[in-house]
Amino acid sequence: MRKLKLQMQMTINGFVGKPDGKNDWMTWNPDDEFIAFLVSLIDSSDMLLLGRKTAEELIPFWEKTAKENPSHPFAKKITDISKVVFTKTLDQSPWNKTTLATGNLEEEISVLKKKNGKDIIVFGGAGFVSSLVKEGLIDEYHLIINPTAMSSGMTIFNSLDGIKKFTPTQSKLYPGGKTVLSFTPKNE
Repeated sequence: MRKLKLQMQMTINGFVGKPDGKNDWMTWNPDDEFIAFLVSLIDSSDMLLLGRKTAEELIPFWEKTAKENPSHPFAKKITDISKVVFTKTLDQSPWNKTTLATGNLEEEISVLKKKNGKDIIVFGGAGFVSSLVKEGLIDEYHLIINPTAMSSGMTIFNSLDGIKKFTPTQSKLYPGGKTVLSFTPKNE
């Protein structure tokens, strides 16, 4: 069965976005090792899941980047990968290589995981990922910690009903300043 892998940027105090959803708090000082990590996550997957709000910003951004900078290390990969956008408001996709998922979250994810292929990667946003966390649908967490903090913002773990335990699988500080913490959920 395919794994559902989360790649999420966050602050050192656990926020994944400002209260208004903006992400100008993220640091971007890419180094070759960090880029290689991101590329390996994308290459291990053949499907990208997104919430509608994130899709509306992310898909056009990466399509434009792929056209303007064809040598970008992962813009073309993100543009070319099959995408599924979870939405309650759209009835058809305005994006290339993108289908919509409008049904029950657990059922939709279960069907996707059972399909043949590589793993599935999730980029966000906060509300969509919170729903995945709450339902226990994520198999691997790759949390990219930026060396920033905010007084308030959006989180992905506030939907939990109690304590959720994880097994650490990686902790790596990259030369550009980001730290990746990777975990798998403990099945209790």
